Amino acid sequence: MADYKPRLKTQYAEKMRAALKEEFAYKNDMMIPKLEKIVLNMGVGETVNDTKKIRSAVEGMATIAGQQPVITKAKKSIAGFRVREDMPLGCKVTLRGDKMYEFLDSLVTVAMPRIRDFRGVSAKSFDGNGNYALGLKEHIVFPEINYDNVDQMWGMDIVICTTAKTDAEAKSLLKQFNLPFND
Repeated sequence: MADYKPRLKTQYAEKMRAALKEEFAYKNDMMIPKLEKIVLNMGVGETVNDTKKIRSAVEGMATIAGQQPVITKAKKSIAGFRVREDMPLGCKVTLRGDKMYEFLDSLVTVAMPRIRDFRGVSAKSFDGNGNYALGLKEHIVFPEINYDNVDQMWGMDIVICTTAKTDAEAKSLLKQFNLPFND
C-alpha cells in the first residue's frame, strides 16, 4: 500500500508528459503543464433560513473529496438577502497530490457518465490562464454519496488549476486526462 500511485498520476508520468512535450515542442521538461490543484466549492444559500443545512453540505463534500472542507462565511451583512456577517454560506475544499488525481479519475470515469443528458463539458470555460471551471447541478452523481441518505441536492463548482500558460495548453492537458469536451 505504501507504493500505491493513482492511475492517472502514473499515466501522466509515463505517457501524457511525452505527448504534451511533442505537441507543443517544449525545450525543457519543466515547461510541460501539469495539474496544480482542484478546488471544489458548494454554495448553500438555504442556510439563510436553516443553518443546519450547512452540515449536510459539509458531510456530502467531505464524502466526495475524502478530506474535511472549510466552511465559507459571509464577509459582510446584506439586508436584501437576509445575510449577516460571518453567517455560513457554503463550503470548499482544495485537493492536491494523490487525492487530486483520484478525484479527477472518479469525476471523469464514474460521475460524468451518471449525469442525465450529458453531452460533454464546455470548451469555453477556461479563464485565459490555463484554469478550467465547471459546475454540477447535483452532487449525487458521485458514487460515494448514498442516495437514500440525501435530504437535499446540492450543486457544486469544480475548478481545475493547471500550470499551463495558455488555454490551448490547458485544454490539451485535460484532453489527455479524458475530460469529455463537447466541441
